[in-house]
Amino acid sequence: MQKLTVLYKHPTNPEAFEKYYKEKHLPLAATMEGVAKIEITKLHGTPDGQKADYYRMAELYFSSVEQMQETMSSPEGQATVDDLSNFATGGVSVIVGFIENDI
Repeated sequence: MQKLTVLYKHPTNPEAFEKYYKEKHLPLAATMEGVAKIEITKLHGTPDGQKADYYRMAELYFSSVEQMQETMSSPEGQATVDDLSNFATGGVSVIVGFIENDI
């Protein structure tokens, strides 16, 4: 399984970020076909009580690299990526990985 992780840095206005994220961005992301699962996490801090480097994390799961590429290059995928600049005022990091379940 392939995973695309979106790490959102702390926004300049958390309330505006949350409103836009929940009302506009997540419904837009839901239009992407080929996503096996989406997990959304709001980060609270580090184990020692410090502020986390990131504010939120979104994890999108795909059955294969090819499916991820097809989904993210679709009009819906591109619209979702293009929408990041509308609300992610703290910046965004996107990373891709392959899930290994051999623990």
